[in-house]
Amino acid sequence: MLLCTVGLAYSEWFTLPVPALSFLYYCVLGGGALLAWRFHSSRTFFSLLVILLAQQGVALSTEQAPYVLGTITAVSVLVPANFILIAMMSERGFTLESNAPVGLLLFVEALSVTVICGAGVRVRHLPETIVLPRYALVVLAATGLLLLVRYWLTRKTVESAMLWSLCALALALHNAGSARRAALYWAASACILAVSIVENSYLLAYHDELTTLPSRRAFNDALLRLRDPYSIAVVDIDHFKRFNDTYGHDTGDQVLRLVAGKLARVTGGGEAYRCGGEEFMILFPGKTNADVVEPLEELRRTIEAAEFRMRGNDRRRAPRGADRRTQQAARRSRKGDAIRRLSAENNETALSVTVSIGVATSTEKTNAASVLKAADKALYRAKEGGRNRVETAASLKRPRVKAAGIA
Repeated sequence: MLLCTVGLAYSEWFTLPVPALSFLYYCVLGGGALLAWRFHSSRTFFSLLVILLAQQGVALSTEQAPYVLGTITAVSVLVPANFILIAMMSERGFTLESNAPVGLLLFVEALSVTVICGAGVRVRHLPETIVLPRYALVVLAATGLLLLVRYWLTRKTVESAMLWSLCALALALHNAGSARRAALYWAASACILAVSIVENSYLLAYHDELTTLPSRRAFNDALLRLRDPYSIAVVDIDHFKRFNDTYGHDTGDQVLRLVAGKLARVTGGGEAYRCGGEEFMILFPGKTNADVVEPLEELRRTIEAAEFRMRGNDRRRAPRGADRRTQQAARRSRKGDAIRRLSAENNETALSVTVSIGVATSTEKTNAASVLKAADKALYRAKEGGRNRVETAASLKRPRVKAAGIA
């Protein structure tokens, strides 16, 4: 979107007047704010509010004092600072208690800029392009780098949108002397944030938040696009309920992420989906059982060989309340017990997991539902046969090597 905006800004055939661009900007800004409110995206809402305050401050300064650059300089520093604060925030919805401090901060900033911006540097003529001070460029670059790092770590669309919106805002400030190009960049800055809400909604609808794999909705859509032949593998984690009952749901989530990470790298042209609980699906377009058995066996062995370490003991078995405080006080009175307790808390338990897999291939007389049902039956046979194995629904014969499952 930003590249397209830059191309339009310097295109000769793009002749949309400034009032039309301003109308587009306010429409995008209002629509983005409405989407942010509807989807409880407070960070995007406040980012749009920062864009609005910055644009209004620059426009007011240009109208009343065409030769004053103080507002542009202040905006070039305050907007990145606000973006950093917003990026560090957690989504809290739209409650008065959580949003009042941020709103008050923005109000104070806007009032301060309005009062003191007149003390800025004056020039005889406001050029079409304005060179921002070096320190403002450093602040913009540092903020962009921070947003890029946060996006790399979290993979959240909000950080990505804030980064590109900040770039569009920097171009709007740089072109403040050209009303048409500035209005176009302001509109792009708001539009990038608004579109990020739609993109984030798509990710939530079609991707599993815990494992980041495509979800059941994406799996159902992929089924509609399949053409014969294709294979469907159903993957189920062995004894997953025992993990949850023994170690707690946090450990269960670790198991799901571990398995999902291995499934995401399945070979043979397959794509993995999480369809609910501990059940995963793998689609192999254009493949038969003969093509996918070896990749699935390799996947099973990779998961079996993987380990993850759980710190400490099962928290749900530790005493709680007054009894726990009494025991802790008693142990603190004995130095040897305290040392042994510290050693136990730093202990790491190595855990492993296995999966059972059932796979079936389509024929000219079958549909996706029947192939999926055949794969489920193959999965049941794999579990009845001892788990930690791959079972096919076709007549393909191969040696059944039983691998040791976990207790």
